[in-house]
Amino acid sequence: MPSSPILRKIRPIQLIAVIFFTVSGGPYGLEPLLAYAGQHAAILLLLITPLLWDVPAIFVVLELNSMMPVTGGYYRWVKHALGIKWGFYEGWWTWLYTFVDLAIYPGLFVFYAAYFFPELMAYRIPICLGAIWILAGLNILGIVPVGKTSVFLGVIVIAPFVVLFALFFYHHTGPIVMPSPTLKGLSFPSLGMALYTIMWNCLGWDNVTTYAEEVEKPVRSYLISVFAAFALVIVLYFLVILVSQQSGISSVDLSAKGFPAVGELLSGKWLGALIAFAGMASSLGIYAAVLLSVSRVPKVMADDDLLPQRLNSLHPKFQTPYISIIVCSLVVSVMILWPFDDLLIIDVIVYGAGLSLEYIALIKLRRLEPDTERPFKIPLGIKGLCVMTALPVAVYLVAMAGAFSSSKQGVWAAVFAISILATAAGVWRLIVWRKPHLKAG
Repeated sequence: MPSSPILRKIRPIQLIAVIFFTVSGGPYGLEPLLAYAGQHAAILLLLITPLLWDVPAIFVVLELNSMMPVTGGYYRWVKHALGIKWGFYEGWWTWLYTFVDLAIYPGLFVFYAAYFFPELMAYRIPICLGAIWILAGLNILGIVPVGKTSVFLGVIVIAPFVVLFALFFYHHTGPIVMPSPTLKGLSFPSLGMALYTIMWNCLGWDNVTTYAEEVEKPVRSYLISVFAAFALVIVLYFLVILVSQQSGISSVDLSAKGFPAVGELLSGKWLGALIAFAGMASSLGIYAAVLLSVSRVPKVMADDDLLPQRLNSLHPKFQTPYISIIVCSLVVSVMILWPFDDLLIIDVIVYGAGLSLEYIALIKLRRLEPDTERPFKIPLGIKGLCVMTALPVAVYLVAMAGAFSSSKQGVWAAVFAISILATAAGVWRLIVWRKPHLKAG
């Protein structure tokens, strides 16, 4: 009788790389920040927003993951704390958000590839489709190939920026004069779009827990890897915006041409080309890492009879949820038709709704299961947790209000995001109508 295939697990260094690509993948996509926030507010918002938006999310994820380091991550936490209905909402909303998120990166890949071959923009859709299905194949091979690929791509992404920073500080003479930090004069719609830009570049900390059972010593590995990835992301973002400001590039050129234009200004075409190539690597790495996380959620929801059992199928050789990966790739193949700005707004609004359920789950589990083992525990009581989780919710609401007060296009994107959030109620009613036993559960 043949033995069951052994599930291969990733180590902390690979996990750091996967987390880096799931949450960030480099500063690509941060280019519009100076156009939205201006010289005086960009650095200020870039430092404050992660403290209010990311740090509470990281602490919540680490505590819940140390309590329940299981495949399915956030879906299983919310289901355990709030019941199967809200667990379904969490899984459904996050599944939808990830379709939107994944649709952004093939387009970014083509944008940076066009630095070398501008005519590629005319073939954007077929190139995006090719990237989607190649990376689907990589994910079917398993988490270890994704982890190793992420380490390799991570070096490619970070190295050009290390060169950029080193050349800037080597050639820069005299003190670095930074614009005085202030939000004065910043319009509310611009503030909203600036927040969306930063929030989108710093979201997904909960996504990295959906494959916890495929990580060696998950509690310890996540503690080390999440904090290391967060430090790497914030330092990288701060330095790249600082260098961009000091380079003298206009916000219009930065938005239109990206960070390769900064490299060209500081050291010539060769550095611009390196940064553009890294942008291509970043897009591929993010896509592979995010697809890895989202493909595990439909599998565990199918286990609970909330989605078709076919999604539960594992590849006979690689033990990966290959049907789930294929379904995700099919949906993303359609979503790439949306423009970047709309996808960004929809992405953050839908993600924030799911994240709020995780905050509620944390507080409820603290009340109902205070004695359950938590190797990592936030050093706050119930009231302190309520205040802490209110901070990212406030940032989320300010950004959404900014979107509604912006252009007509931004308003329609926000309305669409709220509409797809509402689909969870309709789908849930359909499920309990067909499977009444789930309502009692």
